Amino acid sequence: MNTERPFEEDAPAGGAPDLESVVSDAGGAAPPMEPAESAVGRLEGQLAHANDRYLRLAADFDNFRKRVAKERIELADRAQAAFVIRLLDVLDDLDRLAASDPTGQSSVVRQGIDLVDKKLRKELEAAGLERVDPVGQRFDPSVAEAVSVIAPPGAEQDHTVSATFQVGYRFKGALVRPARVQVYSSEGHA
Repeated sequence: MNTERPFEEDAPAGGAPDLESVVSDAGGAAPPMEPAESAVGRLEGQLAHANDRYLRLAADFDNFRKRVAKERIELADRAQAAFVIRLLDVLDDLDRLAASDPTGQSSVVRQGIDLVDKKLRKELEAAGLERVDPVGQRFDPSVAEAVSVIAPPGAEQDHTVSATFQVGYRFKGALVRPARVQVYSSEGHA
């Protein structure tokens, strides 16, 4: 087995080749040196560019994180609103039951129905459901749908809601179902 090092005789006594011998072996010309002031200016420019890029990326990421959090909240609200909309028919049934004649029902059953109705409404209100019943208020087409019109008893009641046929609902401020109402209106009535 040969343990000799083939290039050992080329190296000077210190072990590593000196710079002059490497430069002379490469063709004899030393590489051009950049002036120190120029190098410092160039490096400062590169650092400023890298720092600016870092700040922009950090701001973009922060905006992305905020947008994703906002979208997640909006998605959860839409899912909750869809669930609440499915419950509106149940609330309407409870309203009709509460408005029905209590003589045909047992008082215990009636009290149980009233308690369930109150508890369900309390929980839905805590979640953000708001009832829209505009009786006596000026008609607002953004929250109510006029399904019937009658002549007003007085001029001051013109364009006010006289009766609600179906209660409307808002969920977290967004209208999920308009109220269906009857409106006093002198237009079309002589």
